[in-house]
Amino acid sequence: MNVLTSLRRVADRRPAQVALSHLGTDLSYGALFDQAARFAGFLLSQGVTPGQRVGIYMHNQREWIVALLGIWQAGAVVVPFNYLFHPAALRHAAEDSGTTWIVTPAAEVSKLRDALDGLPVAERLISVGVADNAALSFETAIATAPAGAIVPRLDDDDALLMYTSGSTGKPKGVRQTHRNTTAVCEAIIDVWSLTENDHALVCTPLFHVGGLQLISLPILLAGGTVTLRRWQVKDWLDDVVASRPSIVALVPAMMFDIINHLGDDRVPLDSIRVCAIGGSALPQTKLKALTDATGVVAVNIYGQTEQSGLAVTEPLDQPRREGSLGVPLHQIVQTRIVPEDGARDAAPGEVGELWVRGDAVTPGYWRLPDTNATRFTPDGWYRTSDLVRADSDGYLYFVDRADDMIISGGENVYPQMVETHLAACPHIREVAVIGTPHERFGQQVTAIVVPRSPEVTAEDIAAFCESDPNLRGLQRPRRIEVVDSIPRTATNKIDRPALKKTYR
Repeated sequence: MNVLTSLRRVADRRPAQVALSHLGTDLSYGALFDQAARFAGFLLSQGVTPGQRVGIYMHNQREWIVALLGIWQAGAVVVPFNYLFHPAALRHAAEDSGTTWIVTPAAEVSKLRDALDGLPVAERLISVGVADNAALSFETAIATAPAGAIVPRLDDDDALLMYTSGSTGKPKGVRQTHRNTTAVCEAIIDVWSLTENDHALVCTPLFHVGGLQLISLPILLAGGTVTLRRWQVKDWLDDVVASRPSIVALVPAMMFDIINHLGDDRVPLDSIRVCAIGGSALPQTKLKALTDATGVVAVNIYGQTEQSGLAVTEPLDQPRREGSLGVPLHQIVQTRIVPEDGARDAAPGEVGELWVRGDAVTPGYWRLPDTNATRFTPDGWYRTSDLVRADSDGYLYFVDRADDMIISGGENVYPQMVETHLAACPHIREVAVIGTPHERFGQQVTAIVVPRSPEVTAEDIAAFCESDPNLRGLQRPRRIEVVDSIPRTATNKIDRPALKKTYR
């Protein structure tokens, strides 16, 4: 069933209830679904057919959700483009997905046209606001007569195609079906007892499972209210005090911002009953500092894009077990912990790779049969590449990542892609990129550089990064080490464990 069917039932029951709030402007359930139906009508008038991909490239604002629901009503697949993607990654995701239209703020149209130059979708940009070089405005699109029916979809038809990290250095398209999306929303409603009285303040981006499936969609499915904003720590604290949300989600960098901003001050945030934090390992001292400063007891969560956002969480009605991620949501996932030999399940306390399967788990990566063959077992288990251990009661504890991906500020950064762009620097002979600890972001991008001449400095490399848009933002190496040589393994691969040990 099209996931929109269940959402529209809520709107039919509660048309006057506030569904979305953004920058002081509210949108009721009735108005939200009317605008979504009008956007669906526009897409259908342009010949969009079931299963075609339509993109959204914007940060948290009302039009994001309107576009999402309209795309689903038309039977199409939503491609949420990461607003932090650098141009090369953005182009890859657009071309790989075959996206037919993209909705974006007017201010981003020129950037998208440059990144997508030569692709058909570059001429099919829908601007939120007026942009002379867009195909049309979103406001014009939703002036179309509303579509009446919801285009039916089967449970295993794709609802979302989310691009995430890949060991090849290019983002991989993760398929999420209508059943995946509905299942994880239903499980979250169940495990956190969400109702129409809940109000979520959503600062985690909607282009991530942490902003969309973890909070926004479950709250809307429960009939509650979602307030959208971009992250600014002072504004967030003011919003919590003023609007008293009951549900929030943070990545560790946001938690650090709150702690650092408050310093020795204390601000009771007693309206929050669920504060979910995930995205990377959480220092226990920081969790305690958050509770001391705000009274909020954060809930550890674990999930990946491949698991539709949430697979493990701490039970709200049980005492915290220090360092634990919590227990698997057995309503939607089965789990195994498999040691390196792969021949058996790990004993309690033994470290192994987490394997999952079930209703929340992706059916596979988009157009990557070789990757699917590697990451999925013949009997349907998805290999997460995350190393965990379990206690005798089934509580999971994160140990490390089995691959080399860097998670900085809750964002996945691809070391090989950064290395590719750094390799173009005329000052660099050889480079390796790893993640090293960072106080705010959890991890930072660190470049280990062999220079072309002894006169090259870290400042020279940093200046090159500033000149390349693919090496800015979270992809920017915050730490640059100039060395004589880079260690290699017996097979001549970069010895990343040795680098991580040296530069920890």
